[in-house]
Amino acid sequence: MIQTHLNHPVIKKLLFIASLCISTSIAASAMADNKDAELLAKKVEQLRIAMINGDEKALRQLSSPQLSYGHSSGNIEDQATFIEKIASGKSDFVTMELADQTISFSGDVALVRHNLNADIKDGGVPNKIHLGVLLVWQKQAGEWKLLARQAFKYPPKM
Repeated sequence: MIQTHLNHPVIKKLLFIASLCISTSIAASAMADNKDAELLAKKVEQLRIAMINGDEKALRQLSSPQLSYGHSSGNIEDQATFIEKIASGKSDFVTMELADQTISFSGDVALVRHNLNADIKDGGVPNKIHLGVLLVWQKQAGEWKLLARQAFKYPPKM
């Protein structure tokens, strides 16, 4: 009985239309994610440049007032402390390279992972760092804002 109803021309057309709508919806979602991924990659690059330049205005525009900025040492800073340390040069990124970046989405939240290689000066002391980083971005009032960042040290190679 069910098979007979599925072979009915009207049912076949409805099933075709439904599958077309689902396919179109999936394609549109993928295109939106690609557009957001491109935009977010640009935001990450703007953040990288702002951190190297100590650009207080850009750092404030890119980050959320609720920012939780975690260092590989375990120290955690809010937005004001993060910006002040970078802008004042207390935490100075002389160079910074990002590699192996991935971006994924869940609603209005994006997760960005990458490897960070940098020459830094913390309190004037030069150092080279190689860290893994997780950035959490959230769309706030139509703009992607850095909500959280957590860096971690890779275990020593054996």
